[in-house]
Amino acid sequence: MQLKLLNPVAPQQPFPDSRFALTEPNGLLAVGGCLSPERLINAYTQGIFPWYNPEEPILWWTPDPRLIVYPERVHISRSLKKTLQKKHFRISIDENFPAVMRACAAPRAETTGTWISDDILNAYHKLHCLGYAHSIETWLEDELVGGLYGVALGQVFFGESMFHTYTDASKVAFVTLAKLLQSWDYKLIDCQVRTPHLISLGAEEIPRQQFVTLLAQYTSQAAATSAWNLAG
Repeated sequence: MQLKLLNPVAPQQPFPDSRFALTEPNGLLAVGGCLSPERLINAYTQGIFPWYNPEEPILWWTPDPRLIVYPERVHISRSLKKTLQKKHFRISIDENFPAVMRACAAPRAETTGTWISDDILNAYHKLHCLGYAHSIETWLEDELVGGLYGVALGQVFFGESMFHTYTDASKVAFVTLAKLLQSWDYKLIDCQVRTPHLISLGAEEIPRQQFVTLLAQYTSQAAATSAWNLAG
């Protein structure tokens, strides 16, 4: 990848227009900048997010199409419905945000590395302390077996990563999140890019410009005052 062909962006400079994003790799928009809370919030409201390997400079992405879930349209399969009915898991909100991020950062079976570096961990922990980043945890007795984290702005939740070490644990976390977001007047869950796991939960792709238009509408609207007040 020739980073010199990308749009360089300094910490205080605005991001380039998403129309300048590359088509290959899909949605790569800019390089550089920083991971300050202000920078991250500004990026998310424009449909831009950081994703890069630890040895790389910060890379900013805005893929087209964009994978999203409308909270009221989340799909619950027959087998997942049975899992939910059994109530094996305990679900919590913001009970251990750092642990969820560390679990998401752990190498997966299909890869030996992770994009969730110490810099990413620290940046999103700052957002969490400021009330913008949140986690959903799935517990089996006293063991954290699944969960997800992301950024909440206005009526949009920007999902970042999820994990599970027990069957259906991440799906239960996601379905619980969708139901809570619906009750809190959220309109959209950003899932970034297509994966079979998310498609199975009701995610759908929309054009990037439509996504950016929805963000302009929904990130400026307040969620219910009860949102995230169930945190442990």
